Amino acid sequence: PSGLLVHRSWIDKDETQFALQLVRDQIGQYVYPVHRLDKPTSGVLLFALTKECAKFLSEQFINNKIQKSYLAVVRGYIESKGIIDYALKEQYDKMDDKRINHDKEPQEAVTHFQCLATVELPYPVSRYPVARYSFVELKPKTGRKHQLRRHMKHIMHPIVGDTKYGRGEHNQLFREKFDIHQLLLTAHTLTFTHPYSKASITLTAPLDEAFIKMTELFKLTV
Repeated sequence: PSGLLVHRSWIDKDETQFALQLVRDQIGQYVYPVHRLDKPTSGVLLFALTKECAKFLSEQFINNKIQKSYLAVVRGYIESKGIIDYALKEQYDKMDDKRINHDKEPQEAVTHFQCLATVELPYPVSRYPVARYSFVELKPKTGRKHQLRRHMKHIMHPIVGDTKYGRGEHNQLFREKFDIHQLLLTAHTLTFTHPYSKASITLTAPLDEAFIKMTELFKLTV
């Protein structure tokens, strides 16, 4: 769910619940995280049961062999489909600031997007008499930190609910009109190669309450 850390982190010292511990307690054995989702992002999260599986899966992530599909609600009417090819500077946490190279060249970052639906709402926002939004599918081809959130900001279609890269007036509208207090970005599907059978596995996360509201608003079946 949105708001749940994958594992303990100094960034949120006061947090008491973590996905790793919850899954471990549910199945009664240790699990190994092979990737992460930003704390505000909901959706598919993959764990391995052994170190060997974790290594195999991690290599798929590193080599961009994993196929990921996200759903998001963004500001404005976006193009029907396109590719965002925009290199991103590597981002670090404050703990790393003293030992990193701030002059490092931006890293390649590529995101494919497709607009699934649009909606116009009769609410004035900023200088506009109405508010327009798009429901989009996002497929990152690289795995840079905050890539989708930064890419959508770059093309002037920030994700609704994003308090770091988004627009406050749109976030406020969704809080007031729809009681949505989270980032409208979810990792919907994840496709990978099984470590032992070598079969292609696709995992799909059910939509949470906020995204169900959005599918109704946009008159979508996902």
